[in-house]
Amino acid sequence: STITERFSKIGSEVALAPIGAKDLVEEILDYLRVRISSEVNIEVKSDGNPIVHVNVSLFSWVIENLVKNSVDAMDAKGRLTVSIHEANGKVYIDVKDSGKGIPKRKWKTIFEPGYTTKLRGWGLGLSLAKRIVKNYHKGAIYVLSSTAGEGTVFRISLKK
Repeated sequence: STITERFSKIGSEVALAPIGAKDLVEEILDYLRVRISSEVNIEVKSDGNPIVHVNVSLFSWVIENLVKNSVDAMDAKGRLTVSIHEANGKVYIDVKDSGKGIPKRKWKTIFEPGYTTKLRGWGLGLSLAKRIVKNYHKGAIYVLSSTAGEGTVFRISLKK
């Protein structure tokens, strides 16, 4: 039912509601912790609980996609840190993994529909994530940094 609800919202007007970014991230991660390898150490860092206006169902999908991609990039073993901070009227959510890393030349390509490095999958996760963040939440999502063999940091930027 969650998947059906999410897809039904794509392409339609969605309602945004205020919620604490840390509370939302913690809730999503609590859901995911029991569904991913116990060899992935997940940590949340935040200086507070800044309020963001999001559609919880769609935004949860974005975080879930980033976390699942990170777990895959780490071969289900490593460290995942989600950091939340605010500056210049924006709230930043950084998802950092200790995975394989992404070559700089692919930083934009990974958001294109059909791009995948996996044997299975359609390569739609990051393109949908970008559409959800940009079109529905008037924010941005991008690779902040990545180093081969050390990991990647994805950043979501939302208006406070």
